[in-house]
Amino acid sequence: MKNILIILFISLNLFASVKTEMIDLYKNKEYKEACRVGLTNFKRIKNDEKFVTLYAFSCLYSDYIDRLIVPTTMLRNSEEARSNAAYFSIILMQKKLLYHALIDNFDISSLKLPTTDFVLSKVFNMYVSLGKHEPRKYYIFNDPNDKKITYKLYLVEDQSTIKMVIEEFYDTINIKRHTYW
Repeated sequence: MKNILIILFISLNLFASVKTEMIDLYKNKEYKEACRVGLTNFKRIKNDEKFVTLYAFSCLYSDYIDRLIVPTTMLRNSEEARSNAAYFSIILMQKKLLYHALIDNFDISSLKLPTTDFVLSKVFNMYVSLGKHEPRKYYIFNDPNDKKITYKLYLVEDQSTIKMVIEEFYDTINIKRHTYW
């Protein structure tokens, strides 16, 4: 009995430590590392929707969008959790459809989907608004809400994988590069 209590105490302390680490990383905008810690410790956080959500947003902001699949299915026990799951689902779907459109020349111009404020959603919407068109090597889009922000969308082949790239520019300065596959 004493051994079980010791193991339980150690487990609770490790779990608290993981939570603290994830919160600190997220607050410091170290999203990639927070996503990694969440993935490594997912079995420990999977029953806590707040930390599943923290993990998911960390992965989203570090462009590990495919890691949203599991949290999306798990976030269902509260209104906020369901809302976040819907948000993640929209972004996942837009990523898959835009990738399909670029690689396979699949026409998505007739789609009317919900949207988000995430960069991928913005670019998806601007791409859809082009209508049916001939494929291009790259696309330049102007942000409708900020004239100084532009996005460049294109494909790159990296070893055997084709990747979709969205570069964000403020004036002419590249401020962020998002890579998806």
